[in-house]
This record gives sequence, structure tokens and C-alpha cells, in this order.
Amino acid sequence: MATTLLRENLEVDFLHEIGSRGAAAEPLPRVLERIVEFVSAVVQCDSCLLYVLEDEELVLRASNNPHPDVMGRLKLLVGYGITGWVAQHRVPVAVSRSAYRDPRFQSFNQLPEDRYEAFLSVPILCRGRVVGVINLHHRRPHVHTAREIRLISTIGFFVGGEIEMARQESAISTLSEQLETRKVIERAKGILQQELGINEEEAYLTLQSQSRQKRKPMREIAQALILGEEVKQSPVQSRIGAITNSLLK
Repeated sequence: MATTLLRENLEVDFLHEIGSRGAAAEPLPRVLERIVEFVSAVVQCDSCLLYVLEDEELVLRASNNPHPDVMGRLKLLVGYGITGWVAQHRVPVAVSRSAYRDPRFQSFNQLPEDRYEAFLSVPILCRGRVVGVINLHHRRPHVHTAREIRLISTIGFFVGGEIEMARQESAISTLSEQLETRKVIERAKGILQQELGINEEEAYLTLQSQSRQKRKPMREIAQALILGEEVKQSPVQSRIGAITNSLLK
């Protein structure tokens, strides 16, 4: 009885958390981590894996057990294996024993879960589109109840939107960073063109060469060049302050 109440409280707390954080910007890795933590808490299992659909491939992005060698690198096509089948058909699959004998099963020889007995796989959906798959694995045979399947499927419905939001935030942040880097490099190229009397392509190649020699990102080389130009054009006192600030970083 106490265990049942605890699980029900966890479910309510998680659904409340999703609702309250729906408008918040949280990094995608943390969103996926929370999902795995919750799923493996409300439905006891030996392993919980979460795959995210990226460019028509399902990529392993989160797990309640460490998988450093394959995390972010293990990929499978939609339709491939039980996980890919679930993504393709957008319906859950539950296998109570000998999951490795299911005709849809495909072994990757990289995950110990491939040898586990029971397996539950449910799609993560956002507005009818698949954005990922949640997998629960049991070392021993395990019959997933209708309630468990319905619960994990409901979680898949709820978190799909949150994953999409986090992914969009990440994409926007990356794009903003790329635009800022491009702006810095363009400014540095202009300084080199004026100082050395070279064309745009030669200025770019110069920055690229310095980046390789010093083993630093091109943006850092460009920022150092811009700082040097600003110091050169500023009054003596300002130059000293700028140089000091640079050294203290």
C-alpha cells in the first residue's frame, strides 16, 4: 500500500513538474536526464534508455546506467529493431521474456541490455510526430501490466513537447553562437585587410593558420586581434586597463 502511494505521488509530482516547467528554457541533456530518472522510479526496471530522433536516426541520449562508450554515438534507423519499429508505428511494444528472440529484435553488441529478458518500448510523441523512444529493460522475465504500459505511454505524450522545446532552444542558442562567431571573425578579417593590405580570402587564411599553430579556436584568435586593435586606438590609461583586464582573465 505504501509503495503504491509513493509511486502515485511520484507520478503526480512529475506531471506537475512538466506543467510548471513547460514554459521554462532548460538544456536538453537535463530534460532527458529528468525523464529517465522519473521513468525508472515509477516503473522499477534494471535499465532505462532514451533515444531521440535526429535526422531520421534514433540516437541514444540518456540512460539511468552509465554508457559512456556509446552515449550519443549509438544510432539506429527508424524501422530497425524493436526500438525502430516502435518509432515507425508509434505504438508501444512489451515483451515479457526472451526479448532477444523477438523477430524485430536487433543486437548491437554494445549494450548489456541486449541480453536482458523483458523489454518495454514506447514512443515519445509531439503533435502526432515521433521525437524519441523510451525503453525499459529487465534482466529477468517481467510482465508489464496494462497500467505500466499506459503510464509510460502517457509520459511519452507529456514529455514530447518538452523535448522539442529544449531542442529548439538548443538550436537557437547554437545558431546565435555561430552568428556571433562569424561577426567576430569578419571584424578581425577587416583589421587584417587594412593593416596588412591583403584581400578577404588571405585574411581568413591568416586567421586559420594562427588558429592551427596556437591550437585555439579561430574565434579566440579573432577576439585577441580585435582587443589589440582597440588597445592601440584607445588613450594610454585605457590601454593599460584593457591590457590588465586581458591578463587577469
